[in-house]
Amino acid sequence: MMRVLLAEDQSLVLGALAALLNMESDIEVVGCASDGEMAWRELQRLKPDVLVTDIEMPGLSGLELAQRVQRHALPIKVVIVTTFARAGFLRRALDAGVAGYLLKDAPAEKLAEALRSVQRGGRAIDPQLAIEAWSEADPLSDRERQVLRLAGEGVAASEIARRLNLTHGTVRNYLSEAIGKLGVSNRIEAYRLARQKGWL
Repeated sequence: MMRVLLAEDQSLVLGALAALLNMESDIEVVGCASDGEMAWRELQRLKPDVLVTDIEMPGLSGLELAQRVQRHALPIKVVIVTTFARAGFLRRALDAGVAGYLLKDAPAEKLAEALRSVQRGGRAIDPQLAIEAWSEADPLSDRERQVLRLAGEGVAASEIARRLNLTHGTVRNYLSEAIGKLGVSNRIEAYRLARQKGWL
């Protein structure tokens, strides 16, 4: 029996996923989490075989959860189910050791098949997205991504510096590097473009 933990902040989607997977004779949904931090706690408590998570959630994103699982070397396979058909997200997910990346509009039976494949040690990646993922590399460093995300959310440079333990000048340097790499004229455009590409 495959033990699955679901992490999804939209309760309708969470309920539908749980109902769908519980209909499978070899899959048991052992827990549900509505945000990233809760999912992290439940992962450690329940020790499921597979975590099925959305990307954008309050607290920790699905990508950050996958990175934590990888960093702590937990024996849990991570499958992302998302509406974001963005190659940049997939590349970052693969870098974080994610074993599956599926779109929410895929047929329902595909999810159970994907989980079985992942459980056996395989990968389950949306094929069209896999092709796109290698067409354009993410130019941002992790630090530039952090700074740009906060700036795009309207956080002032001095507050970004405080939160990330950086100097004000370093924050400005990271922002100007990101703007230069993305070939745009200001931080708002940089944030918009990076989000559209799935690099944030």
